[in-house]
Amino acid sequence: MSDTSQNTEVQELTAEELEAIEKKYDEGAATRQVSPGLAKVLRFVALSFAIYHYLTAGFSLPPDHWHMGWHLAGLFILTYALFPMVKTPTSFDLKTGSLRLGGVPYLDVILMILGVSSALYLGLAWRGIPFLGIEEQTFRMGAPNQYDMFFGCVLILLVLDIARRTLGWVLPMIICVFMAYALFGPIFPGILQHPGVKFRTFVSSMYFPQEGIFGVTLWVVSTIVFHFVLFGVIAQRTGLGELFIDNATILAGRYTGGPAKVSVVSSAFFGTISGSSVANTVSTGALTIPNMKRLGYPGHFAGGVEAAASAGGQITPPIMGAAAFIMAEFLELPYTTIIIAAIFPAILHYVGVFAVVHLMARRLKLKGLGTDMLPKFKAVWREGWANIVPLMGLLIVLFNGYTPFMSAFCGISLSIIAGMSRRREPITLIYSAAFIAFALWKFSNGGFGPIITALLVLGAAIATFNPQKRITLSEMAETFETGVKYALAVGAASAAVGIVVGVINTTGIGFRIGFMVTQGASSLGSDIYNLFSLTGFEFFAIEDLTLFISLVFIALACILMGAGIPTTALYIMLVSVAQPALAQLGVPPIASHMFVLYYGVVAEITPPVCTSAYAAAAIANSNPFRTGISAFTLGLGKVVAPMAFVYAPVLLIVSSTGFDLWEFTYAAASCIAGVIALSASVVGYWLAPLGRIYRILLAIAGIVFIAPSLQADLAALLIASPAVITQVITRRKEGAPA
Repeated sequence: MSDTSQNTEVQELTAEELEAIEKKYDEGAATRQVSPGLAKVLRFVALSFAIYHYLTAGFSLPPDHWHMGWHLAGLFILTYALFPMVKTPTSFDLKTGSLRLGGVPYLDVILMILGVSSALYLGLAWRGIPFLGIEEQTFRMGAPNQYDMFFGCVLILLVLDIARRTLGWVLPMIICVFMAYALFGPIFPGILQHPGVKFRTFVSSMYFPQEGIFGVTLWVVSTIVFHFVLFGVIAQRTGLGELFIDNATILAGRYTGGPAKVSVVSSAFFGTISGSSVANTVSTGALTIPNMKRLGYPGHFAGGVEAAASAGGQITPPIMGAAAFIMAEFLELPYTTIIIAAIFPAILHYVGVFAVVHLMARRLKLKGLGTDMLPKFKAVWREGWANIVPLMGLLIVLFNGYTPFMSAFCGISLSIIAGMSRRREPITLIYSAAFIAFALWKFSNGGFGPIITALLVLGAAIATFNPQKRITLSEMAETFETGVKYALAVGAASAAVGIVVGVINTTGIGFRIGFMVTQGASSLGSDIYNLFSLTGFEFFAIEDLTLFISLVFIALACILMGAGIPTTALYIMLVSVAQPALAQLGVPPIASHMFVLYYGVVAEITPPVCTSAYAAAAIANSNPFRTGISAFTLGLGKVVAPMAFVYAPVLLIVSSTGFDLWEFTYAAASCIAGVIALSASVVGYWLAPLGRIYRILLAIAGIVFIAPSLQADLAALLIASPAVITQVITRRKEGAPA
């Protein structure tokens, strides 16, 4: 049966089937089976890993070289134990034999030991090891000894290997191209040519801190991102995700196309605690996709709605994807500034998805959910109110100027209390008491102010009144373990992409490629300008054409390179090109960084490689490619939004160009009009069905609207007017009495 003709009986997937889907499409969820004995050892390692990061976030971080070394050591142990060398249908099954240790081949055990040794050697040799003839690290910078060379080479190779095991071949191959460029610079043509980096210098710069593997990307992931991933997993386990879905159903379920709108709203809510598109898709899609199909939505469209909405998790404040934290470090801005800048772009994305969903429901004449199918507001909040306390605590700490990892520590602590402390079970109040003692200790040494301390103590006390079933210690330990597994892939990617950052800093390739982009765009822009000038009219200035063509080049590069590369890694690689190129054209830094981040997220729902859409297709039992196409068209708001905040940085609120309320309001209204026009074009329906010519006119008008200016908006209105007038007349005829 085609997925466009759905039976009213829609089979809902079991928890096991949903877990299997997540393992298939989420690179961090698919792990091999090991023996019960080794599983206990790995659980101990994972819990030690999580508790170490949790405690250091709240109390004190060790020196960077030790902190990142411990993080890498944990990655090596868990990745080599859980991810097979080659992924086959049987490679995840439990296998035993003389060449395996608890189901793990001895080769992987050897690589694990080498990886841990290379990760920890830097800390051990930091102050020198006299009896081995190893000097202090300061004296070895740029002149590594034989031990540095050995462990440095091992680390480079094994970091690429764990990235390959968790994420596939694409990212390591691209990194190898960067490495080749650094080492063999003289053979490259034209502006790309450079003297080349000596092998010893290359290993030194990749291995020693500040740049390379032990650089900013690994620091951000080990210090901030891991904690937010852990918070998201714990918050979902304690019931915050369910609370979001229930409230989304209450808000949007009764209206036209209710379940689809529930998908959009719940994904927007859930995106505030999850930076993973696939996890978001599976978590909310388990409920919303079957409901959409019951209502009459085609399977591929239902899956596309969920994938497009869920991809917004990485761009939805306050907890965005890992790339947002790295952006804050690159721009040397507080993370709260990035959150504020992301507010309107995220709204624009969800407006676009919501508009398509609403118009498709109107076109298919779909109704909302019946009153009997809607959760009861009082019942939902009577049971789940305590789950909002951890998120509120995290945001209060974050927006009062404390570090992201301190806010994550408070959020995790309050999640543990909401899940495990109950006032009727006095022994469980130890969790609440411990956090209250921590808050008072921070207050006593000047770490927390009186208001923050009072709010955190109040939150810890209130959370113990949670009426939901208490989570046991073993269940919480399992949740911590799951959070660590989710963080393995992003950790491996951050370590590997550090090599790219090191190469960019060493060779200046970002500025070289950026110059090529702007030169190519300028040349093409001049040709187009000359072509139009022959008519006697000057529609655009050369500078405008150059900027637009540069943006298109960079957007295409993001989407094409994004096939199979995580958003974080893609952002780091491409922002190094985009920033120099767009800076030459006068684009503020935060706008160029947001531009690249958005197109990195768009790549996640762009066929042929769109893991979120494929996961949604598995739940919807629909054609994966058609689901990917639906997700891409539904995500058009994300496709055009980056153009808007390059042309109108005021939309980012905190841009260096300044903020003006009237200018912001006008630009925002123009962008929303453009997204709605594009949505009507995609669906083929606005007030009434749209013909092909009118759909094309609305698409063109929508794109013109996105560049906010009075001249552009008047042109867009002129282009759209035939479609609008025809729609109004048709609607009046349909509404007239027979």
